[in-house]
Amino acid sequence: MAAGRGNKFAKIKYEERVRDEINLALRREFSDPRLINVSITHVELTIDYSHAKVYWDTFNAATRGDAKDAIESTAGRMRKFLSTKMEVRHTPEIHYIYNSQYEDESKITKLLKDSSDEAE
Repeated sequence: MAAGRGNKFAKIKYEERVRDEINLALRREFSDPRLINVSITHVELTIDYSHAKVYWDTFNAATRGDAKDAIESTAGRMRKFLSTKMEVRHTPEIHYIYNSQYEDESKITKLLKDSSDEAE
């Protein structure tokens, strides 16, 4: 039982490290201006660490299409970057998935504000 928890903890730590390294790389290693407002929000690894679902969002919904094209074009180079930076034998294949958390937060905030304005 304890080994299972240890493995789960190691997986979570590895996912966090992948997320952090990709966020840093987007700022420092890739010069595409379409990536400026992109943020990696979460990473999920398969049980064998061979694939990573990398969830991303942008702070500017108007540029989502351009950001999507830009981030998807980095998958191969990002995998190579991670293998060098993280010094691991096997680097997961990266699958970018859009996560609308910032857009959703904005909508919720607006709804709450509108609701409070109506109550007054």
